[in-house]
Amino acid sequence: MGAAASVVIPTYNRVSELRRTVISLLRQTVQLEILVMDDGSTNETASMIRDEFPQVHYNQLGNRKGPAFQRNRGVERATTNIVIGVDDDAELVSPHTVEQTLAEFSHPKVGAVAMPYINVREDATIWQQCPAAGEIYATSSFVGAAHALRRNVFLSLGGYREHLFYYGEESDFCIRMLNAGYIVRLGSADAIHHLESLRREFPLQDYYGSRNTLLFAYQNAPIHILPVHWLASSWKVARWTPDPPRLANRIKGIAHAHKWCFRNRAERDPVSAVTYRLFRRLRKKGALRFSNIESLLNQPATELESGAGTGQDTRVRVTALDS
Repeated sequence: MGAAASVVIPTYNRVSELRRTVISLLRQTVQLEILVMDDGSTNETASMIRDEFPQVHYNQLGNRKGPAFQRNRGVERATTNIVIGVDDDAELVSPHTVEQTLAEFSHPKVGAVAMPYINVREDATIWQQCPAAGEIYATSSFVGAAHALRRNVFLSLGGYREHLFYYGEESDFCIRMLNAGYIVRLGSADAIHHLESLRREFPLQDYYGSRNTLLFAYQNAPIHILPVHWLASSWKVARWTPDPPRLANRIKGIAHAHKWCFRNRAERDPVSAVTYRLFRRLRKKGALRFSNIESLLNQPATELESGAGTGQDTRVRVTALDS
């Protein structure tokens, strides 16, 4: 019997955390294909996976290519059409989480599921949880630490934009997916425990957060909305914190965003005005009933719908769409 879903885990120098993540995945009630995507670890990550989990597919592709790159390569290597994405510091404490999540791809316009999770080192708040179990609610995006997606949809849209490297690649993908006629569904599965590191990499967050917020506007906003969105985003990220070193990193990110946009003018591929307004509405509200917004969605490609929700490989279909 083949795997019901694939799981992609980007990792870097987190042996004990990764071990806990893999153990929790092996305890799930459905069979999984697990792909560990090592971003250049310098510790014993490779030997730990090889010695303790020979059934896990270990890949070390490049050095510090970033989560977007590693997730893209992982989805490409997956052999099932539903791919779960978790971080290497996440633990699926319930054995039913994946099975419950798979059931939430029941509608063909569900392109991804935002899986419930708890940042257990902060508080007991459950994030990304559907307000009414059994109903379909759409949201604007998901976090990389806890999500599931249709592989064929993901590949047909080009996956994550790898120049984003870190921070914001999920929202950028989700607005493009919405433009193609698919929603992110809020999940109702048993919550994942996210053991987020207490040592925050603020320089990375400040730089890429500022840079990628502006790149999101440049690449996705319709032309008549772009100037206002660009200025508002610049002001927003610049005032996130008054701390001088962090502000300097944010200003550096803003400056590099301007430079990137000037050098890569052909990279602009805006979504429709209807999609843009719907995405902003979803972000502001947090969630909306799918039945209330379904009429606003573009029709997904029939080639993708025919493979949606199945476990089949869709490489040939996606290649045909991209040709």
